[in-house]
Amino acid sequence: MAIERGYWNSTSVRRRGLQGTPDWKLLPILMAEDRTLVTKNSVDFRGPADAPGSKGLYGALDLHAGLICLNGPPGMDLDLQKTLFTIALDKLAALDNDLTNRVLDVTLDAEDGDIVLRLYDLPKP
Repeated sequence: MAIERGYWNSTSVRRRGLQGTPDWKLLPILMAEDRTLVTKNSVDFRGPADAPGSKGLYGALDLHAGLICLNGPPGMDLDLQKTLFTIALDKLAALDNDLTNRVLDVTLDAEDGDIVLRLYDLPKP
């Protein structure tokens, strides 16, 4: 989907043969290649939603190319992931494709079914 939207350098852990690689081993690859990570494993990378940066791998970074967190119910299906990712891509374009030191949370609100976008700095300035 990202390639179709013009992000020609996009890739995935599956395409690179990195499925099953521990998060802490993916982080140095992301940093070395200056990549924005898209994940549904939000807590491991940004920490808990109510205290981003308090834990999580990105909380200790001084500089990163951005993090996109797709948040839905446990066992979120591929169709929902695609819906959330489409919304993330739209928002990324509106930000001139710059998420440097920022996190974009795209969350399906379990109570009312609305999709909520949250953009914030990490680390906090």
